[in-house]
Amino acid sequence: MNTLYVLLDGAEDHNIPAFGGKKPLDVANMPFFRSACKQKGYTSGREYTHLFLNEFFTGEPPSASRAAIEALGLGMNMDGERTAYRMSPARINDGRIEWIYDLEEISEIIKRTATDKMCILKEMDPEVKFFLSGRAIITMRCDDIPDLPAPPNPAEFVEVPGRLGDFVMSMAEELDGITLYPWGCGRSSGTGAPFIKNMTAISNTPTALGISKSLGYDIRYVRDIEERFRTARNELEHGDVFLHLDEIDEYSHQKDPPKKVRVLEYMDGMFSKYFLNDDRIVFFIDHGTSSVTGEHILMEVPFWTSFDSGIDNKHIPLDMVIPSITGMIHDQK
Repeated sequence: MNTLYVLLDGAEDHNIPAFGGKKPLDVANMPFFRSACKQKGYTSGREYTHLFLNEFFTGEPPSASRAAIEALGLGMNMDGERTAYRMSPARINDGRIEWIYDLEEISEIIKRTATDKMCILKEMDPEVKFFLSGRAIITMRCDDIPDLPAPPNPAEFVEVPGRLGDFVMSMAEELDGITLYPWGCGRSSGTGAPFIKNMTAISNTPTALGISKSLGYDIRYVRDIEERFRTARNELEHGDVFLHLDEIDEYSHQKDPPKKVRVLEYMDGMFSKYFLNDDRIVFFIDHGTSSVTGEHILMEVPFWTSFDSGIDNKHIPLDMVIPSITGMIHDQK
């Protein structure tokens, strides 16, 4: 029987005073999840999703940068002379970088302004692709790989070198401090061998898709939540599936605990609709994301199996979670 691996991205959290000191995952009405999770283990979280996923699926941290991984997920040109830059919406304010997540009203303005400013980078043959709420990846022929502040925590502003810095500041001047700020910059490199050889990955983010593509998995970009579940249901008939649910993390960054609870409950309904009779599901969390501060929380994280995996209440090193689980599965087949 095939296995569904589900990443509840950023589902861990702080204890929320408004929830009586409980976490969103504790107060959410999730009958399918509660009944499906037969055993619970623990492992070490990582600060970012790509760091967790690569080690989870291969036993090794990724050697490529975040931007290069996402460029791969978006199908962008990353030959040996090109560098990738993850461009995230941010506001430059009083010498600080403040990351922006709730962008429904201005995402189109950001995209349009960035597109207009691409002429600043023309001599470096830039390629740009936008995704989730105005975020973007730019790849271009450039040797600059600056070490710059990364989201989600606000940070001291660091000037971006070269023509890319001109691009960043030109946007900020036009949009009253709002710009696309680069981080996770770098080039492509090799990857470790995956524990699971054949799998289909389904996500709405280039992060998960890029990691999965680098491991040789088939990938499906699906933006709509329910369509992601429907696609996972169909693909599970043919092999193992990795289903990424990024909205949990995204709503946490918006600092809205009730919204985080609502999306958890909605997803539980989707599990009940599409996977009610499936015996092999692995739920896991990559890191905490505070729905109070909007920041990532580096912490021990839980994972659950819907079958007897021998991991109940055990702490398993991250690089051994999949071998521990798949060993039990293969024994039972």
